Amino acid sequence: MDLKVMLKKDMKEKQELVNIILDRYLPRKDEYPKSLHKAMRYSLFAGGKRLRPYLTMLTYQMYKKDPEDITPVAAAIEMIHTYTLIHDDLPDIDDDDYRRGKKSCHVLFGEGEALLAGDALLVNAFELITYANISPDLKVRFVRELAHACGISGTIAGQMVDIESEGKKVSKKTLAYIHENKTAKLINICLRFGALAAGAPAKEVAALEDYGNHLGLVFQIVDDLLDIEGNPTTLGKSTGKDAEAGKATFPAVWGVEESRTQAVELTQKAKDSLAPLGEKAALLKELADSMLNRKS
Repeated sequence: MDLKVMLKKDMKEKQELVNIILDRYLPRKDEYPKSLHKAMRYSLFAGGKRLRPYLTMLTYQMYKKDPEDITPVAAAIEMIHTYTLIHDDLPDIDDDDYRRGKKSCHVLFGEGEALLAGDALLVNAFELITYANISPDLKVRFVRELAHACGISGTIAGQMVDIESEGKKVSKKTLAYIHENKTAKLINICLRFGALAAGAPAKEVAALEDYGNHLGLVFQIVDDLLDIEGNPTTLGKSTGKDAEAGKATFPAVWGVEESRTQAVELTQKAKDSLAPLGEKAALLKELADSMLNRKS
């Protein structure tokens, strides 16, 4: 089977597995307090590629056949990713009325409700990890490492510097800090968790992390370029907002053409990182090309 076809099929299958776990775990939308649970479910099931949980499950399955044991961890990471999107869209941060082709959480439910829905997804993600069929030591390790990657040494730190950099001329070093923390760390940890849970050799775990670092930056560069050149209908969100807000983006710092060049070079570096894994990393290589060429 063609790798593109295999990747599309595999992503769809794993997306369905993650959605099943999320649906089972979350309170029903008619459970009290209804407004909170409706907002959480609305944002989680509004669409999206489920890229991060897919990376966790795919990496795990490179070493073990059934990804069921790691799926709760993958689903928890998707909850955290969705919390970041809800908060990013709030008026005090990126002020975006649309996400994944639908109205943003705060537009539909209110700012306070959206803030709490994001908080709930973040906090409860750590509970969901504890339900995974993995060793207690791994559960503790994953909770600690995910908190580190998403907190003041990771995602939130990147978001803070992103806000502080609006309307300012930033250095390439500051740009790298923002997006390595805001985007790449969470993508990286997806691969790390999948590999660790499956008992991958240390050398291969390191290779997968290297791949994740490069892939995370490619994802961000392409995202920045799509904000300039993308179709709002295809993207499912507003375009042109980065320039309007004076955001620290790759095109703003590097220029559009150099950003494209960087994305191509980083994609190749990501694929080169997988050399120690051989043929079992074929879908990850195909995924890197898919991320480079995505339109949404």
